[in-house]
Amino acid sequence: MERRNFIRTSTLGSTAIVSGASFKLQSQANTFKPHVFNLNYAPHIGMFKNSAGENPLDQLQFMAEQGFKSWEDNGMPGREIGLQNQMASSMEKLGLEMGVFVAHKIYWKEPTLTTGDKAIREEFLTDIKNSIEVAKRVNAKWMTVVPGHVDLKLPMGYQTANVLESLKQASALLEPHNLTMVLEPLNFRNHPGLFLTDSPQAFELCKAVDSPACKILFDIYHQQIQEGNLIPNIESCWEEIAYFQIGDNPGRKEPTTGEINYKNVFKYIYDKGYKGILGMEHGNSRPDKEGELAVINAYKEVDNFI
Repeated sequence: MERRNFIRTSTLGSTAIVSGASFKLQSQANTFKPHVFNLNYAPHIGMFKNSAGENPLDQLQFMAEQGFKSWEDNGMPGREIGLQNQMASSMEKLGLEMGVFVAHKIYWKEPTLTTGDKAIREEFLTDIKNSIEVAKRVNAKWMTVVPGHVDLKLPMGYQTANVLESLKQASALLEPHNLTMVLEPLNFRNHPGLFLTDSPQAFELCKAVDSPACKILFDIYHQQIQEGNLIPNIESCWEEIAYFQIGDNPGRKEPTTGEINYKNVFKYIYDKGYKGILGMEHGNSRPDKEGELAVINAYKEVDNFI
């Protein structure tokens, strides 16, 4: 599923949903035993809407009841502040942690941070400042950054220098708040022409920025397409990875629907001592409640590696 579709579907209709909210913490929650996962997987709003209903607060409760301890929401900055506050309150009651949201406007077709254009950089930094306030509101620690399209008029060295300068200035804004932007390399097939495509490049950028506020989002789906060799590449850039995302290939659906041996990949990540979030940034392979149950069961299956 494209990130643009994630953002579009997560922001539409939020006001109507909140006004009709019937969210309640169930009184029998103390007797309910959710599944205990070995790793911290994070669904997104909409993934379980057939089981939980359209209300995002009810969806958060459903996630918690299934044993998930985190969730993520690319479109969080586009949600009304009132809903953001309600979500934060619900997360606190349910013991859920907020994963990533997208920190800025992403330009998919035209050059942006690669150009060195001061107006474009200022727009990016303004988005980062606004995202700091969103992060505070919903108790988030991470936000996704995608530097945008390449500039075909500039050699790659100049483009890299331009991106680095923007990332350094953004890091200076984020550091005082203990927030981290995670750089996400995206594959050539779904997102042709983007500047940031593979994990060694992201590793190089993070090392050059040299800030705790600038790390890697390793999306296993994207990197299976872009470079493969998943476990060795995760190992090579391990010290700069702050967040993972998930999707099987082909299709970008839940684990067990494609070619990736997620049980082995997750075991490796677990054995490395990773305590962070793994975002479920994929679609469901089957529709309706049955498809949602299939997603939950798939994660139980691939998480069974101990």
